[in-house]
Amino acid sequence: MGRWTQYDEDDYNLPEGMKRIGYDADTGCYYFKDRDGSIWQGESGARYGEMKRVSSPRASVEDDERPGDLEAAPTTRQDGYQLLSADGTTMAYKGDVNASAYRTLFPFFLLITVVLLLVWRLVLSPGLSGPTKLCPKPETLPYLVQPGDSCWEISKAHGCSLDQFRDMNVKVQCDRLLPGSIVCVPDRTRSTKK
Repeated sequence: MGRWTQYDEDDYNLPEGMKRIGYDADTGCYYFKDRDGSIWQGESGARYGEMKRVSSPRASVEDDERPGDLEAAPTTRQDGYQLLSADGTTMAYKGDVNASAYRTLFPFFLLITVVLLLVWRLVLSPGLSGPTKLCPKPETLPYLVQPGDSCWEISKAHGCSLDQFRDMNVKVQCDRLLPGSIVCVPDRTRSTKK
Protein backbone atom coordinates (compact mmCIF):
# COMPACT_ATOMS: atom_id res chain seq x y z
CA MET A 1 0.00 0.00 0.00
CA GLY A 2 1.17 3.49 -0.73
CA ARG A 3 2.11 6.10 1.78
CA TRP A 4 -1.05 8.18 1.29
CA THR A 5 -3.51 5.34 0.71
CA GLN A 6 -5.57 6.19 3.78
CA TYR A 7 -6.71 9.38 2.03
CA ASP A 8 -8.50 7.27 -0.59
CA GLU A 9 -10.59 5.43 1.99
CA ASP A 10 -14.24 6.20 2.71
CA ASP A 11 -13.57 6.52 6.45
CA TYR A 12 -11.28 9.49 5.81
CA ASN A 13 -13.41 11.29 3.18
CA LEU A 14 -16.97 10.75 4.42
CA PRO A 15 -18.62 12.26 7.50
CA GLU A 16 -18.77 9.99 10.52
CA GLY A 17 -21.53 7.42 10.19
CA MET A 18 -21.84 7.70 6.40
CA LYS A 19 -21.32 4.59 4.31
CA ARG A 20 -21.07 4.26 0.53
CA ILE A 21 -23.68 1.78 -0.69
CA GLY A 22 -23.69 2.01 -4.46
CA TYR A 23 -22.86 3.64 -7.75
CA ASP A 24 -25.08 4.46 -10.71
CA ALA A 25 -23.06 4.18 -13.91
CA ASP A 26 -25.72 5.95 -15.98
CA THR A 27 -25.55 9.19 -14.00
CA GLY A 28 -22.06 8.72 -12.55
CA CYS A 29 -23.37 9.27 -9.00
CA TYR A 30 -22.44 7.47 -5.80
CA TYR A 31 -25.07 6.68 -3.16
CA PHE A 32 -24.44 6.86 0.56
CA LYS A 33 -26.37 5.84 3.66
CA ASP A 34 -26.41 7.79 6.91
CA ARG A 35 -26.68 6.32 10.44
CA ASP A 36 -30.37 7.08 10.60
CA GLY A 37 -31.01 5.21 7.33
CA SER A 38 -31.44 8.17 4.99
CA ILE A 39 -30.04 7.80 1.49
CA TRP A 40 -27.81 10.52 0.00
CA GLN A 41 -26.68 11.01 -3.59
CA GLY A 42 -23.29 12.50 -4.53
CA GLU A 43 -22.59 14.86 -7.40
CA SER A 44 -22.34 13.40 -10.88
CA GLY A 45 -18.76 12.39 -11.70
CA ALA A 46 -17.42 13.01 -8.17
CA ARG A 47 -16.45 10.25 -5.81
CA TYR A 48 -16.74 12.53 -2.79
CA GLY A 49 -18.15 16.00 -2.47
CA GLU A 50 -21.47 17.71 -1.90
CA MET A 51 -24.38 15.32 -1.35
CA LYS A 52 -28.13 15.77 -1.48
CA ARG A 53 -30.71 13.67 0.29
CA VAL A 54 -32.65 11.22 -1.88
CA SER A 55 -34.81 9.58 0.80
CA SER A 56 -35.69 10.28 4.41
CA PRO A 57 -34.96 7.96 7.32
CA ARG A 58 -37.53 5.22 7.83
CA ALA A 59 -38.86 4.40 11.27
CA SER A 60 -40.73 1.18 10.81
CA VAL A 61 -40.54 -2.36 12.13
CA GLU A 62 -39.30 -3.58 8.76
CA ASP A 63 -36.12 -1.51 9.12
CA ASP A 64 -35.13 -3.38 12.26
CA GLU A 65 -35.69 -6.73 10.57
CA ARG A 66 -33.92 -5.87 7.33
CA PRO A 67 -31.20 -3.26 7.96
CA GLY A 68 -29.85 -1.54 4.89
CA ASP A 69 -32.87 -2.38 2.71
CA LEU A 70 -33.60 0.25 0.10
CA GLU A 71 -36.87 -1.31 -1.00
CA ALA A 72 -38.81 0.62 1.63
CA ALA A 73 -37.42 3.85 0.18
CA PRO A 74 -38.72 5.31 -3.06
CA THR A 75 -38.04 2.64 -5.68
CA THR A 76 -37.72 4.89 -8.71
CA ARG A 77 -35.93 8.11 -9.42
CA GLN A 78 -37.26 11.05 -11.34
CA ASP A 79 -35.80 9.71 -14.59
CA GLY A 80 -37.46 6.30 -14.14
CA TYR A 81 -34.47 4.21 -13.02
CA GLN A 82 -34.58 2.16 -9.84
CA LEU A 83 -32.26 2.89 -6.92
CA LEU A 84 -29.40 0.52 -6.18
CA SER A 85 -29.72 -2.12 -3.48
CA ALA A 86 -27.95 -1.62 -0.16
CA ASP A 87 -27.11 -5.25 0.62
CA GLY A 88 -23.53 -6.53 0.75
CA THR A 89 -23.28 -6.84 -3.01
CA THR A 90 -22.95 -3.19 -3.88
CA MET A 91 -21.48 -2.06 -7.14
CA ALA A 92 -19.11 0.45 -5.55
CA TYR A 93 -15.91 1.44 -7.28
CA LYS A 94 -13.15 -0.76 -5.90
CA GLY A 95 -10.21 0.09 -8.18
CA ASP A 96 -7.43 2.57 -7.60
CA VAL A 97 -8.13 5.97 -9.13
CA ASN A 98 -4.46 6.50 -10.00
CA ALA A 99 -4.00 3.10 -11.68
CA SER A 100 -5.08 4.46 -15.06
CA ALA A 101 -2.56 7.27 -14.76
CA TYR A 102 0.24 4.76 -14.19
CA ARG A 103 -0.93 2.69 -17.15
CA THR A 104 -0.82 5.81 -19.31
CA LEU A 105 2.69 6.73 -18.18
CA PHE A 106 4.14 3.21 -18.43
CA PRO A 107 5.16 3.46 -22.15
CA PHE A 108 6.87 6.78 -21.45
CA PHE A 109 8.92 5.32 -18.58
CA LEU A 110 9.70 2.25 -20.68
CA LEU A 111 11.00 4.45 -23.50
CA ILE A 112 13.15 6.48 -21.08
CA THR A 113 14.58 3.24 -19.64
CA VAL A 114 15.46 1.90 -23.10
CA VAL A 115 17.17 5.17 -24.06
CA LEU A 116 19.19 5.22 -20.84
CA LEU A 117 20.26 1.61 -21.37
CA LEU A 118 21.37 2.41 -24.92
CA VAL A 119 23.37 5.42 -23.72
CA TRP A 120 25.03 3.30 -21.06
CA ARG A 121 25.80 0.53 -23.53
CA LEU A 122 27.18 2.77 -26.27
CA VAL A 123 28.90 5.53 -24.30
CA LEU A 124 29.65 4.45 -20.77
CA SER A 125 30.38 0.75 -21.16
CA PRO A 126 34.16 0.27 -21.14
CA GLY A 127 34.13 -2.99 -23.11
CA LEU A 128 32.59 -1.48 -26.23
CA SER A 129 35.42 0.87 -27.11
CA GLY A 130 37.59 -2.18 -27.90
CA PRO A 131 41.34 -2.32 -27.70
CA THR A 132 43.07 0.83 -28.83
CA LYS A 133 45.77 -1.16 -30.64
CA LEU A 134 45.22 -4.48 -32.31
CA CYS A 135 48.83 -5.47 -31.66
CA PRO A 136 50.01 -4.17 -28.29
CA LYS A 137 53.76 -4.63 -28.91
CA PRO A 138 55.37 -1.66 -30.72
CA GLU A 139 57.44 -3.86 -33.06
CA THR A 140 54.39 -5.63 -34.51
CA LEU A 141 51.73 -4.80 -37.09
CA PRO A 142 48.22 -6.22 -37.60
CA TYR A 143 47.74 -8.62 -40.51
CA LEU A 144 44.38 -9.68 -41.97
CA VAL A 145 44.30 -13.44 -42.53
CA GLN A 146 43.45 -14.37 -46.13
CA PRO A 147 41.71 -17.58 -47.26
CA GLY A 148 44.25 -20.42 -47.45
CA ASP A 149 46.74 -18.81 -45.02
CA SER A 150 48.29 -20.84 -42.21
CA CYS A 151 50.43 -19.76 -39.28
CA TRP A 152 53.54 -21.23 -40.87
CA GLU A 153 52.95 -19.43 -44.21
CA ILE A 154 52.26 -16.09 -42.50
CA SER A 155 55.38 -16.34 -40.30
CA LYS A 156 57.58 -17.34 -43.28
CA ALA A 157 56.20 -14.50 -45.45
CA HIS A 158 56.97 -11.93 -42.74
CA GLY A 159 60.45 -13.24 -41.90
CA CYS A 160 60.01 -14.82 -38.49
CA SER A 161 59.98 -18.32 -37.08
CA LEU A 162 56.78 -20.14 -36.10
CA ASP A 163 57.76 -19.88 -32.40
CA GLN A 164 58.20 -16.10 -32.69
CA PHE A 165 54.82 -15.87 -34.44
CA ARG A 166 53.17 -17.84 -31.60
CA ASP A 167 54.85 -15.59 -29.00
CA MET A 168 53.36 -12.51 -30.71
CA ASN A 169 49.91 -14.18 -30.99
CA VAL A 170 49.35 -16.03 -27.73
CA LYS A 171 45.58 -16.40 -28.12
CA VAL A 172 45.63 -17.49 -31.77
CA GLN A 173 45.02 -21.20 -32.42
CA CYS A 174 46.85 -22.15 -35.60
CA ASP A 175 44.63 -25.18 -36.33
CA ARG A 176 41.53 -22.93 -36.22
CA LEU A 177 42.83 -19.88 -38.07
CA LEU A 178 39.89 -18.22 -39.85
CA PRO A 179 40.05 -15.89 -42.86
CA GLY A 180 39.20 -12.33 -41.83
CA SER A 181 40.74 -12.61 -38.37
CA ILE A 182 43.64 -10.35 -37.42
CA VAL A 183 47.04 -11.59 -36.24
CA CYS A 184 50.22 -9.71 -35.31
CA VAL A 185 53.31 -9.96 -37.50
CA PRO A 186 56.76 -8.37 -37.08
CA ASP A 187 57.17 -4.83 -38.42
CA ARG A 188 59.96 -5.00 -41.05
CA THR A 189 60.27 -1.23 -41.27
CA ARG A 190 61.23 -0.99 -37.56
CA SER A 191 63.68 -3.89 -37.76
CA THR A 192 65.49 -2.30 -40.75
CA LYS A 193 65.72 1.12 -39.03
CA LYS A 194 67.54 -0.34 -36.02
